[in-house]
Amino acid sequence: MQSLRMIEDWPVETAAVAVVRGADGALLGAHGPQHHRFHLASVTKPLTAYAALVAVEEGVFELDDPAGPAGSTVRHLLAHASGLAFDDNRPMAEPGTRRLYSNAGFDVLARTLAEAAQIPFERYAAEAVFEPLGMLDTTIEATHRTPAGAGGVSTAADLAKFAAELQAPRLLHASTLAAATREVAFPGLSGVLPGFGHQKPNDWGLGFEIRDDKAPHWTGGANSPATFGHFGQSGTFLWVDPAVGVACVALADRDFGPWAAEVWPQLTDAVLAELRG
Repeated sequence: MQSLRMIEDWPVETAAVAVVRGADGALLGAHGPQHHRFHLASVTKPLTAYAALVAVEEGVFELDDPAGPAGSTVRHLLAHASGLAFDDNRPMAEPGTRRLYSNAGFDVLARTLAEAAQIPFERYAAEAVFEPLGMLDTTIEATHRTPAGAGGVSTAADLAKFAAELQAPRLLHASTLAAATREVAFPGLSGVLPGFGHQKPNDWGLGFEIRDDKAPHWTGGANSPATFGHFGQSGTFLWVDPAVGVACVALADRDFGPWAAEVWPQLTDAVLAELRG
């Protein structure tokens, strides 16, 4: 795919991108070092969420089990609706009343899972998600300040496998994935989309941001409202557009800033235009 060569002009030292088709998980195109390990920052959250959803299906815990501050559940934590602060295990609002994006909430989620499963969360994620998908270069660093929220390290090749799973799940029942990525959790909540300002509503599924009609946004103008995914402050993103049947992963080694807000949507729109011919 010629559009992927656009990353050569990004103001970064190293970048890699991959595009994956949904129907069969085929790699439609890739550019850059596919096995270079990048820090994922918040692109860790979809991986953590997927492990949590596997745990729900395995009976480790349930979405409506209490977790976090009083009145909060596993579901609230996954949907950034627990009321916890961004980087601090401190309640800022009543559960279910605001969309407060929270690294701390994902670490509470991981600790809740680890206690229920009686194994460290990082090992559970590896055994439940990374190893079955062949994501052998992917880890969650327990030493990170917020490991489950932002401590992931991976490659474009590994995340392409995860992107394929998000379109044709093997580890989850299709209905579980649909509930996490197509149904808005706690509809109508407003909040700040980091880097892009206040959104009303600020729709999320369970661990995945749902694009809907948000503006401005880190995906492209050509993406459908059904697009879901996540981006990270380390210069990383992953989106899946069910309406088109493709996913795109892009990783870079420069922190998010105005450069990313400019070039990410340009790349996405170019990819979609090329696919549509």
